Amino acid sequence: MTEAFTLQGRVVDACGLNAVRRLLHEHPDWSRWRLSRELALQWEWRNGAGRLKDMAARSLLLRLEQRGLIELPPRRWRCPNRMSLPPKSGEVIGREPITEKLSQLRPLRIEEVSRDARRRRTLGRVLYEHHYLSYTSPVGENLQYLVWDRQGRVLAASVFGAAAWKCEPRDRFIGWDPETRRRGLAGLCSQSRFLILPWVKVPHLASHLLGRWCRRLPRDWRSKYGHRVWLVESFVEADRFGGTCYRAANWHHVGTTQGRSRQDRHHRLSVPRKEIFLCPLHPNYRQALSLPLPLSPLGVA
Repeated sequence: MTEAFTLQGRVVDACGLNAVRRLLHEHPDWSRWRLSRELALQWEWRNGAGRLKDMAARSLLLRLEQRGLIELPPRRWRCPNRMSLPPKSGEVIGREPITEKLSQLRPLRIEEVSRDARRRRTLGRVLYEHHYLSYTSPVGENLQYLVWDRQGRVLAASVFGAAAWKCEPRDRFIGWDPETRRRGLAGLCSQSRFLILPWVKVPHLASHLLGRWCRRLPRDWRSKYGHRVWLVESFVEADRFGGTCYRAANWHHVGTTQGRSRQDRHHRLSVPRKEIFLCPLHPNYRQALSLPLPLSPLGVA
């Protein structure tokens, strides 16, 4: 290999590749899990919160193998696809109608539950059972929220995760070209699920929650991942919803998708068109999302 390239946000040069090959040669009996963890330790590969990025190292190793540059040891075992399984039960949720005014339900309790196993199960179950897209466990960076009223009744759930790689109306709104988008995409997040439970009929609750989440997202994202997000996006299926709550919460409507999925490389698949809504989380979001981000070389032992 003569030219360096970028994987997982890091520059892979000849020296870095040789370090990976040396690790594989010196420890042929190690599992893929142990190799990726050791690699992350050697490179001090951590996120902004100081957590070891061993899963990023695992992905990098797999992609190096896919390019024919290394050969990994065989998998020791295959875990079941937990993302395709129905979520286990969490807390018991009553289904009696909730129709009070918002003021009568307050103060609301909003908690980020991605690191709380029991409440995460509750969130997974209500989304799996009641969201029209159902639910699978998110991958990558994400935040997961549950909402209770003053009586402890679950009202709503939402999940925020990785932003779409490419979205022309969004990119035009921010002022991105392809290279700037590549650098700045980690500063965006996407609301992938939003559910008000079917028996909750409370005027203005949805727009109120959107505002509350947007005020929390930068702080919560930094706390968990060591970096902040500057803009949040949401894609609203036009044939199902009018996007009224997003407009009421002062989100920007910037356009409509073209009716293709992110797997549709040959423009043959047809999926529902979605309205694109964006909410800036800081007045200087455009500047922040266009700043160059340094890439860490892998050639350092």
